Amino acid sequence: MEESKKVRCPDGGLEDRLVMSGSMANLTDATSLQQFEELLKNNSKSLTVVHFHAAWAPQCSQMNDVMAELAKEHKHTMFVKLEAEAVPEVSEKYEITSVPTFLFFKGGEKIDRLDGAHAPELTNKVQRLGSGGGGAARAGDVPKEDLNERLKRLINAAPCMLFMKGSPQEPRCGFSRQIVQILKDHDVQYSSFDILSDEEVRQGLKTYSNWPTFPQVYVNGELIGGLDITDTRLLKHPLRYDWTCLNILFSDRLKTLINKSPIMLFMKGNKETAKCGFSRQILEIMNSTGVEYNTFDILEDEEVRQGLKTYSNWPTFPQLYVKGDLIGGLDIVKELKENGELISVLKGEN
Repeated sequence: MEESKKVRCPDGGLEDRLVMSGSMANLTDATSLQQFEELLKNNSKSLTVVHFHAAWAPQCSQMNDVMAELAKEHKHTMFVKLEAEAVPEVSEKYEITSVPTFLFFKGGEKIDRLDGAHAPELTNKVQRLGSGGGGAARAGDVPKEDLNERLKRLINAAPCMLFMKGSPQEPRCGFSRQIVQILKDHDVQYSSFDILSDEEVRQGLKTYSNWPTFPQVYVNGELIGGLDITDTRLLKHPLRYDWTCLNILFSDRLKTLINKSPIMLFMKGNKETAKCGFSRQILEIMNSTGVEYNTFDILEDEEVRQGLKTYSNWPTFPQLYVKGDLIGGLDIVKELKENGELISVLKGEN
């Protein structure tokens, strides 16, 4: 069967071409913002899974194979492949900063997200969020042990974990806003999780910790409490919950990583495989200098990823350090290269 479809041309433009539709009507590509929005609109009554991928990332190719298999099993779910850098307006809207990333939509609204090439978790989410077709399971069908293991990993993702509504930059309730300010006032290094982005975690954590409300603060895997309890314990039990000690230990770890090599690049991925466009571009620039450097994959360590933003007062990645000093991100490195100053900066001459 043939259908008219917008396809990207070698010169970057789009044109209508007749293409053969695949054997699976629920697996397709989105090559423009308009097409993406139409797909969401036309499939508003059931689950839509969108894979933001890149042609240069082998893990994306593997996850496309997983998508194809899932599409065979879940006939009532729409699976969409979207090249992240080819449709930047969609990627920017949904804050896609690495590939592969999966977004889940129902009724035209984003209901969940998965970052990284995690086939088992993708399969579980499709089953849990599916509309009921193709053997999809309900949320209650997820084994309790699996959820508890996931909660344990989240709680222990950093020495201090805050489960809140929204993010530290954009709290989405008054209590979350207040606890962010308390932690800031005590100069606490912490990571956070937006419980509004994952209903499974939101409900599961209430039972797991026997604490019915949010925000919730954990230190070294132990529940401290909510807003009122956290503030009280910080004031009355500073030794038991030694935030300063945690901060010093964590800062020492960051310093050790930054000084692991005279030139350290903190990026998404590594020298062999960049996992976002910005990281890929900075790798190309660094490799062109012929200067030796080491990398650290911030996607492999959420504690470092979040802590380095505060430590360096630099909110994005990649980040380049020379002899322990922050040089900057991609834009700064580009500017140094254009000005002919990059090599001398890398050699510590400036």
